[in-house]
Amino acid sequence: MMIIAASIFDAFTPSNINYLLGGLGITIGVSIISVIASLVIGAFVGVIMYEKVPFLSRYVTIINDVIRNLPLLLIIFFIYFVLPRIGLYLPVFWATVIAMTVFESTMLAEIIRGGLLAVPAGQTEGARSVGMSNAQALMHIVLPQGIKKMIPPIISQLISLVKDTSLAVGIVLAEMTFRGQIVYAQNSNYTIPVFIALAIMYFILNFGLSLIAKWFDRRMAA
Repeated sequence: MMIIAASIFDAFTPSNINYLLGGLGITIGVSIISVIASLVIGAFVGVIMYEKVPFLSRYVTIINDVIRNLPLLLIIFFIYFVLPRIGLYLPVFWATVIAMTVFESTMLAEIIRGGLLAVPAGQTEGARSVGMSNAQALMHIVLPQGIKKMIPPIISQLISLVKDTSLAVGIVLAEMTFRGQIVYAQNSNYTIPVFIALAIMYFILNFGLSLIAKWFDRRMAA
């Protein structure tokens, strides 16, 4: 028992801790950039699908549905391994960011479209009857009501995004999970403590996002 305990503490040398924290920084970096880009693109795509723009909405919806139903790992592999075949070479960090953004944008677009559709049609009709344009009705009537329904599933999806960064281990992105593998490869007795450390770090990130979701819910309900 004493030997096992010693091995557990040996796993957390200053160099190993710094190495894992470096992976945490990469995970956070990928997550932040992907979250911001996904929200912007997802909102744009979601509005296009909701507005039913002739021809455009139909094709955007088809593309969105196709991407949304593909495995994220497949998209990551496509961005990193296939695009170089046509001359588009991307560093592993940016390949991960683009893959995460493409996938998460489709998920968020569907959430946003659903939130907008949840607003009774009479609200839009009432806005139009007082002279508002489609854009004005969307911005001032539909969106403020729909966003209350969107926030919880959007936060849940963003939590999934943070967890899904671990899939980038497949293209050797040096994020937390990959670096954890490197640490416990030094000694098999490091496996359990390293996985516990990874679980704690992922929990802190995702629990923080869940607290933000609850805060938004309270603000929206006020």
